[in-house]
Amino acid sequence: MVGMQLPNRDGVAVDPVPFVVITGMTALLLLSFGPLYGQALGVSLSAAVAGSIALSVAGALIAYYRQVWTARPDIEAELPAGLRAERLFHLMAILTVVIIALAIPLVV
Repeated sequence: MVGMQLPNRDGVAVDPVPFVVITGMTALLLLSFGPLYGQALGVSLSAAVAGSIALSVAGALIAYYRQVWTARPDIEAELPAGLRAERLFHLMAILTVVIIALAIPLVV
């Protein structure tokens, strides 16, 4: 994404990669599991897909607000790399647990 700069509310350029990754992963999870769970609850496939898309858009708006609009690059630059890596590994573990937890009812 060379050249793509998203401004925050102060007009400072913010790295868009975390926003794109979170938005993509949210849409991936919601569009993968949403229709399956919707149908399991008795909702039609079209309604379940529409609901998953609506939740994906809501997730994108929330991610934009948190990771672009209110981002403070000056503060984030002060975090040591070790702390950022530790947060990343914790988030990866949480994501793994969430995906496994979502898949268990569909297998059983």
